[in-house]
Amino acid sequence: MNGRIIRALIEKDIKVFFSNQFFALITGLALVAYAGIYFAMPSKVDETVEMAVFAPALPPILADSLSDEGVILKNFESEGALETAVTDNEYAVGVVIPESLNQALASGEQGQIDLYFSPDFPEELKEAYVIFFEEIGYNLSGQTLNIEVHEEILGVDRAGNQIPQREKMLPLFAVLILTMETLGLASLISSEIEAGTLQALLITPMRMEGLFVAKGTVGVGLAFIQSIVLMAVTGGLNQQPLLIIVALLLGSVMVTGLGFLIASVATDLMSVMSWGVPIILLLTLPAFSLLLPGITTDWVQAVPSYYLIDTVYSAATLDLGWADVGANLLPLAAFSLLFMGLGIWVLRRKFQ
Repeated sequence: MNGRIIRALIEKDIKVFFSNQFFALITGLALVAYAGIYFAMPSKVDETVEMAVFAPALPPILADSLSDEGVILKNFESEGALETAVTDNEYAVGVVIPESLNQALASGEQGQIDLYFSPDFPEELKEAYVIFFEEIGYNLSGQTLNIEVHEEILGVDRAGNQIPQREKMLPLFAVLILTMETLGLASLISSEIEAGTLQALLITPMRMEGLFVAKGTVGVGLAFIQSIVLMAVTGGLNQQPLLIIVALLLGSVMVTGLGFLIASVATDLMSVMSWGVPIILLLTLPAFSLLLPGITTDWVQAVPSYYLIDTVYSAATLDLGWADVGANLLPLAAFSLLFMGLGIWVLRRKFQ
């Protein structure tokens, strides 16, 4: 392989890539947009619930019980004002505690608490609030159940230390950055194939191996550098940087291989988009399992990007190291080599 020719081809491809106004625009715009969305989202999770309350004689023990459960009471001067606030969706839940409650509980009689829900309050949660206040009233009456409940939290207890949504979205942004470069590389190669540029290059001293080295270097380099910039700007490299860098590098190789495959069947920008968009949607699926737990099952591990997303999320957000998620790198490397090898093989056959 001629190093001088490969270097010249890399420089030419970079110039051609950024001369394409569409990909030049979305490359810079996407990077700025993802970083902007990240910083615009809350950096902390609010684990408290505000509740409107009208209680002329609020039992102190009741206020303490609610405070322990993370409920912040907003006192109103009248029941009518509370009803208006809940009706206008200023508060999702309102509770009216009459003055007679203390006396009723002291005498062993049944007390009454009125709950008000906003019009948009989820129907499935109403019963939970009713049971919650029934349990509090049961405890206030001094009665105890003849049963002992043993509590155990499986996994990491994140009470008071919930993970903000923006941290969960960071792996999604990284994958989107990588996959967008897939479309750019595929568009570049497909246009050169249709124009006969690549076939003409092979007439020169440029060998087939050198051609793929140059194209692969451009694809991996553009995807990797942008994903690293995004992670660095958002603070994603503050924890386990080497692990994240290795994972993103392997992910860049994987999406470059996919770019080769798309280029082998695409003929123009529209066909690149028609093949590339479904691939992007598939690769982003594992990230949605972080945002909406429960929508996917173990089958999502068959998606190649799962091992990239899980590694980036675990390392950047949970501060898990090589011993915990390093095993993800093996299947990620296998998928990367598979797609790269398959992409090179398909493109080589097309040239021949």
